[in-house]
Amino acid sequence: MHRLLLTCLLSLAAATPDLPAREAPDQPLPRQKAYSWMSLDKWSAFHEADLARAQAGPVDLLFVGDSITEDWDKTGQAVWRDAFEPLRAANFGIGGDTTQNLLWRLTTGGALDHVRPRVVVVLIGTNNIGLHNDPPADVLRGIAAVVKTLRQRLPDAEVLLLDLFPRGASPDDAYRRAVVETNRGLARIGAGDDHVRHLRLWDTFLDERGHTRPDLMPDHLHLSPAGYRRWADALLPVLEEMRTANRN
Repeated sequence: MHRLLLTCLLSLAAATPDLPAREAPDQPLPRQKAYSWMSLDKWSAFHEADLARAQAGPVDLLFVGDSITEDWDKTGQAVWRDAFEPLRAANFGIGGDTTQNLLWRLTTGGALDHVRPRVVVVLIGTNNIGLHNDPPADVLRGIAAVVKTLRQRLPDAEVLLLDLFPRGASPDDAYRRAVVETNRGLARIGAGDDHVRHLRLWDTFLDERGHTRPDLMPDHLHLSPAGYRRWADALLPVLEEMRTANRN
């Protein structure tokens, strides 16, 4: 009887498909899932392009992140050309990236091997919430790991850590609430490190009711050209301070 029960249990286990392991936000991992807008081959091609940009140099200002950063090359291209190209900037944003994907690119992927920027701008974590449903505490661990990696591998660089941008149309959106909770914990990351600075741009993209402004964030996540102009205008004075402080 026991052998029959064991046989049935083993057969059931063999027939049950393996569930994907939950990804740890603070452990480097290359992209595992393809999307209609980002195949795995395309993701790899983006990363290879970043490696080529690093090799070409020079890079004084480095942006790392997901599609919101990547889109400086598309929706925000004119603003980037005007505001950041003169600062010898490089854009290492890839759409859909989570903290673990960015960690892999910065470590095993070698994205930092040939760059020595004065300032690194970090905006990452919204896809951990929107694509993986990671709780804010886990997202914060992932962001902290990104900042720690940058400080270890680029010890002379200044790190500008941005609050996550609003997600969802209104304050009662579930994703928005998760983003708000995540942002509450960001101030603890890099606390006491003179090379880490925080910048909150949250209100830049919201109206007086806390709703995302359609002229700046039309899909309640990504920015319009006007949104990128707002972002640049907020960044430039801070970047000038940080670049001046880190001038050799």
